[in-house]
Amino acid sequence: MGFLLKPEVFDGVLKELGQTYRLYAPVRKKGEGRYTDVDVVRYDFVQSAGEIELEAKSDYAFKEFLTPLSQTLFFFTENEVKEADIDEKPVLIFLRSCDMHALKRLDHMYLENGSEKDPFYERLRDQVKFVLIGCSHSYEDCFCVDMGSNETKEGYVFSVDFVDGEYRCKVLDDEIAKVFSEADCPKADVEPLFVKENDVHVEIPDDIPLSIYKNELWDEYSVRCVNCGRCTIVCPTCTCYTMQDVFYTDNGKVGERRRVAGSCMIDGYTTVAGGGQYRRTNGERMRFKVLHKISDFKKRAGYQMCVGCGRCDMVCPEYISFSACINKVNDAVRKEAGNE
Repeated sequence: MGFLLKPEVFDGVLKELGQTYRLYAPVRKKGEGRYTDVDVVRYDFVQSAGEIELEAKSDYAFKEFLTPLSQTLFFFTENEVKEADIDEKPVLIFLRSCDMHALKRLDHMYLENGSEKDPFYERLRDQVKFVLIGCSHSYEDCFCVDMGSNETKEGYVFSVDFVDGEYRCKVLDDEIAKVFSEADCPKADVEPLFVKENDVHVEIPDDIPLSIYKNELWDEYSVRCVNCGRCTIVCPTCTCYTMQDVFYTDNGKVGERRRVAGSCMIDGYTTVAGGGQYRRTNGERMRFKVLHKISDFKKRAGYQMCVGCGRCDMVCPEYISFSACINKVNDAVRKEAGNE
């Protein structure tokens, strides 16, 4: 079922949905970018259609609701433990097709990757429904087509595209369709817009031999990378975290436990007892990240971890291109196989 809505009508629909749901969407933050007078697009709760940034790709992924940068899991005293409260009101998250595919990766890591589901992730996940933002064109650094994440056929309650001054929505959820039907808007055959071609292309080898782990291609990143971890913080599929206990009293018997975003690219993440480290150089860390995204995860899950959103390229202060690194790995594999 599809609808065509004027801006004021769509705003009314969102206000009506806001009675039931919290709306979490990309928002343009004026002057809050990393340079003077530069904007940044990141997720926040909204009240109206005008607050939602539909044109620009968000600099940060939607995942911060499901995996907050800092999340209190529970409080403890000497005698008891209490799970942290959360807002029980359900949430509508607006995201693009690549991020819908990223959700599948997050669900796998937190709900299927082991004998038990992560209960803290699951209780947030159960609150959420998704709104698909269409993509009328490819963005800089995107390579979603080659990663197969440029189109989404299911998993969203309605889609939204802003075309020629009106909102075009395809609605898949019956309850939400009632809200649209009650609005003053005509029905129409609507399909969300999807990217068909990117300027950036990657080729991932089917099999990566162990010899690539020692290849000199990683040496470049020991020099260029500054291990800031920004690429993994903005990535919609990175799930690394650390645990922190915060004590309110000197005896350490009252406090809270927090799950805090971590990164395989940050110095100290692999430090173990006695001061040892599994990956000391930035090149080794880059190797781990890249091969996990395009090889190791697929061996377990059956599909690539990377969705080709290009955010890591956008945010890197050293202009390191993840897509270029993938192609360097492919070239090295082909060279070793004698194909070049």
